[in-house]
Amino acid sequence: MIAMLGKFRKFDTAWTLINDMRAANLVTPHTILIMIRRYAAVHDVARAINAFYGLRRFKFEIGMDEFQGLLSALCRYKNVKDAEHLLFCNKTVFPLNTKSFNIILNGWCNVVVNLREGKRIWREMEVRGVKHDVYSYSSIISCHSKANNLNVVLKLYEKMKGLGIKPDRKVYNAVIHALAKGRLVKEARGLMKIMEEEGFTPDGITFNSLILPLCKSRMLGEAKQVFDEMMERGLLPTVRTYHGFFRVLRTGEEVFELLERMHTTGCHPSHDTYIMLIRKFCRWRQIDNVFKLWNEMSKDGLDPDQSSYIVLIHGLFLNGRLGEAHKYYLEMKEKHMLSEPNIDAMIQAWLAGKTDADANADEHVFVSRDDQSICSELEDKVRMESKKNQMDNNFRRKPELRRVTREKGFSFWDN
Repeated sequence: MIAMLGKFRKFDTAWTLINDMRAANLVTPHTILIMIRRYAAVHDVARAINAFYGLRRFKFEIGMDEFQGLLSALCRYKNVKDAEHLLFCNKTVFPLNTKSFNIILNGWCNVVVNLREGKRIWREMEVRGVKHDVYSYSSIISCHSKANNLNVVLKLYEKMKGLGIKPDRKVYNAVIHALAKGRLVKEARGLMKIMEEEGFTPDGITFNSLILPLCKSRMLGEAKQVFDEMMERGLLPTVRTYHGFFRVLRTGEEVFELLERMHTTGCHPSHDTYIMLIRKFCRWRQIDNVFKLWNEMSKDGLDPDQSSYIVLIHGLFLNGRLGEAHKYYLEMKEKHMLSEPNIDAMIQAWLAGKTDADANADEHVFVSRDDQSICSELEDKVRMESKKNQMDNNFRRKPELRRVTREKGFSFWDN
């Protein structure tokens, strides 16, 4: 209940409920941690810190575990810079250790995915004499893997083994991902065997680490072999697994065949799945398949959200289906969803053009121009208006310059 209230930003109501729980002696440190996480989710760092120190008000001790819980909550929602500031400002009360640094390192490497900041924290640990452990290596290797730094990944992997630090499942997954991105399929499969020999059975994340880069490299044959092996092991593909294949399919038949197989394996498409496919079919100018997907979305129990409407309206507009785009635009507005400024501008420009055309039409006969040409004209109009506004802004920033002509001892302004 408290988590739900915080999710909808009903923080005052949540605190009222917590005070009622306090009277019944039901409040625990985890209760306060939920509030800290909710504040961190909306990037209200000040109130998250106040909630942390509010543990004393409920007569709870504030120790290292609680402090690290605060750091984790902040980093989880990308408040990594604030979490790092807290870590160093409170080093006398909460001494620096490997776990606290790992929370910040993971925030930079895997949440924000900023390799430069991750490397800085990695060096800071070395300077302050804080030892790296398997979780430290897991974070930095994962970040280098995402940045396509295969050589660095392999060097760190060998270094940690040389130091006697045994890789865990996350390290193996990150190295396999890096090898697959480098198209070293044989080496990635070899590492999977080593992983099993060390007692780590490959899971769905392991297979995704191999399948997704192969799909991106358009090595579909190898990706399908890995996919079949995944099914033989009894591991169910996830939505991410299917997304890798959807991104590289070339025909509508292949898309709907894979959708059918997706349902057969018990994996149901998400909003992101339908948005990606609607955008793909709009790019292919297969509008019938767009509407087919739109209807299937409802059958799967997914109500179209704001992003779904925006992608559909924009795709219809670019394909010259202006009337249908306007229909779904009105439907989105009826559901009190916000549109985007460029969508509003295009719809309003089309409506203005349509009104002018109706006014000039014959009483009984109305001959309209092709919607595709109207769409092109509206796009040109919006582009020209934007260019004109930019030129006006640039003109205003420049000083006024007028040329002077000198003739017979007199100076004249040029017109």
